[in-house]
Amino acid sequence: MTSIRRQLLAALLASVLIAGAVAAVAVYYTAQNEAGLLLDYQLRQMALSLRDQALHQTGPVSAPQFDNEFDFAIDIRSEDGSGVRYSRSRVDLPFTGHRGHATVDTPSGSWRMYTLREPGFTVRVAQPTYLRDDLAVSAALRTMMPFVLLVPMLALLVWAAVTRGLRPLESVAQAVKSRGAESLRPLDEARVPQEIKPVVSSLNDLLARLTRALELQRAFVADAAHALRTPLTALNLQIQLAERAQSAEERAAAFATLKDGVSRATHLVEQLLTLARHEPPAEDRSETEVDLGALAGEVVAAHAPLAESKDVDLGLVGHEARVRVRGEREALRTLLANLIDNALRYTPGGGRIDVSVSRENGGAVFEVTDTGPGIAPEDRERVFDRFYRAAGNDIPGSGLGLAIVRSIAERHGAKVTLGEGPDRRGLTVRVVFAGTPGGTDENPATH
Repeated sequence: MTSIRRQLLAALLASVLIAGAVAAVAVYYTAQNEAGLLLDYQLRQMALSLRDQALHQTGPVSAPQFDNEFDFAIDIRSEDGSGVRYSRSRVDLPFTGHRGHATVDTPSGSWRMYTLREPGFTVRVAQPTYLRDDLAVSAALRTMMPFVLLVPMLALLVWAAVTRGLRPLESVAQAVKSRGAESLRPLDEARVPQEIKPVVSSLNDLLARLTRALELQRAFVADAAHALRTPLTALNLQIQLAERAQSAEERAAAFATLKDGVSRATHLVEQLLTLARHEPPAEDRSETEVDLGALAGEVVAAHAPLAESKDVDLGLVGHEARVRVRGEREALRTLLANLIDNALRYTPGGGRIDVSVSRENGGAVFEVTDTGPGIAPEDRERVFDRFYRAAGNDIPGSGLGLAIVRSIAERHGAKVTLGEGPDRRGLTVRVVFAGTPGGTDENPATH
């Protein structure tokens, strides 16, 4: 399992070690440069001292004595290099015409040499370059040693800082762990560090959605229990009546009533299952481009036999070609079917139901108009509540059809409105889908 703590510790310690290594290299080259400048200056001063002696003496020159660690090579010759006035060297220094400082290669390795030319003689003073490197390494080690000794303490401090920095995450994890299905209160954001506040805010949003989903579930279970209690009780009574029937006619009437009750109960259960499937909305729903006009034609054709049996003129009018919306095809089919089914329930024989699909303001509009009794203005909002049925309504129904329609419409960003039908008779239901890129096609020839 990936650990943020281990990753942070590894990254921070690696950064410290890399920075220390870079610093050590920089210190080494700086010390090497400083040592080189200092020893170059020493070579020059020694050459000037030997020159002064050579200028004031005609005999051999007496050179100063140094510790072995400096191991200087001194050579004083005539101007052409043939006569030796003084030489103290374990190597043969090459005789060149170069003046000043130079690095020369000898059989004993690389040497740093300073050449001072004067009329009649040349002074050369040299020193092996490894002494300079040793001095640079020694200076770098002395400089970096405190850092090396402090690395364990630095690692401990980094571990403590990372642990302290991750403590709010542990607190949030513990707070989330303590939440249960019965206690989904939001997390406290007051003392949360700025870096994890978006995470806590997202968790609070999730908890709020879960609370809402649980509330809807509890309300659905309560409503379903209440709605099923009456028809199930009625079915039980109708069964008892059928059992007590004394004649074939009474038994046939009881069974007819029982059959009607079973039909109503079946319809109620189907509506409850449909509502449960569409509310609350599923997060993993699959959306596609749906031709609303073609779908409306399929739903109208499926309801045509029922409309014919009830002597209701059901038809698709005002159908514009290729009116498309993005959504779930089966959910949209349920929406259209519920609206047409409601219209068929309340439209009397000889009535008319017109279904149309059109474009409006870049979006799509599905409209169902019937010549039924309509809905009073004061009830037009309440009819979307579950199990609500307007007073004086004796048409069999579950009171869930429009609740399902609104739930599906909200999932698709659509708005459902109720109004009067033509000539202030009946009901007009409009479902307006917001315009989206590609939602409608103004040029059918392009498809």
